[in-house]
Amino acid sequence: MAEPRITKKLMSRRASPITSSFSKPESDAAPAAPPPPVKQPPRLFVSRAIPQPALDLLNNAMPTLRIDINTDERNLFGEELVQRAKGSTALISTLADNIDREVLQALSPALKVVATYAVGTNNIDLKAARELGIRVTNTPGVLTEATAEVAVALILACARRVVEGDRATRAGKFTGWAPLYMRGRTVFGSTVGIIGAGRIGGTVARTMRAGFGCRILYHTTTPHPELDTELHARQVSLDELLELSDFVSIHCPLTDETRHLIGNNALSRMKPTAFLINTARGPIVDEPALVQMLRKNRIAGAGFDVYEHEPNLSPGLADLDNVVLLPHIGSATVETRDRMGLICAQSVLDVLAGKEPQNRVV
Repeated sequence: MAEPRITKKLMSRRASPITSSFSKPESDAAPAAPPPPVKQPPRLFVSRAIPQPALDLLNNAMPTLRIDINTDERNLFGEELVQRAKGSTALISTLADNIDREVLQALSPALKVVATYAVGTNNIDLKAARELGIRVTNTPGVLTEATAEVAVALILACARRVVEGDRATRAGKFTGWAPLYMRGRTVFGSTVGIIGAGRIGGTVARTMRAGFGCRILYHTTTPHPELDTELHARQVSLDELLELSDFVSIHCPLTDETRHLIGNNALSRMKPTAFLINTARGPIVDEPALVQMLRKNRIAGAGFDVYEHEPNLSPGLADLDNVVLLPHIGSATVETRDRMGLICAQSVLDVLAGKEPQNRVV
């Protein structure tokens, strides 16, 4: 195929008179205006690799946006994060990044928005962001069902000793069916206690009620009369919930008030046949206290997707057979993680375009 012919339109210009550099300037000539400042293209730093659809959205909507991504299989902290993100107009961070006052001050005034690839913002100094005029956005709503699925999976895995049985079978310890072998606990008709009955907690409650006929108790600072009506649930004190529940599932945010909410005192109130499930935030549970309770069989077991000093585990936790430990995969479905990335990308685009982001926290 012949290449298309390219034609150029010639523009005629009137010749300008040539002036010698030694010519005397006119006395009434206005001083030359300074050249306009060169406007740098906006820059985005992404603290960990994110799904491609989010990057496609950013590239298509704002071709001038320079995108730098931390492709290392590790998180960045402190000065290293600052150096990598220095000069960025926008930052897409994760829940593993400590975005404290020092980081925000070091990235200011260039930084205009932090779009966190999460719902929780306990790892971001929101007060400092507000003082520095930096927008903070999150990804609410989109990961509700995915995280609720993992909470339910942990309940079932703990009750029916799924992971323990898998390990035994792989190790060749399964010698045949026997009446007393690998007996677990019945989930149908049990009592499930929900600590924090927001989107995720409410979805877990509905799933356990509709799918397993469970009795639902919940403890929260905000009444949820719809749960009372729809699920015949009952709002109770934390002590009553701990004392009556067969499964205690944590779904509250991490705050100063909820840090170590579940410690020695709370664990001692649980039934010896009860299980503790945590898919919220690790520091809500005093992990060393939990390890001691599990070793003494003061409670039956635990299922965790989050940890107090993530990704590190408290000493002894991984040695226990009556725990199920997941690598923080509550939102880890293809559909959910893609959607989280798209929400972050749109937030960045909105702020850089001077628009109000939809999921603004600060």
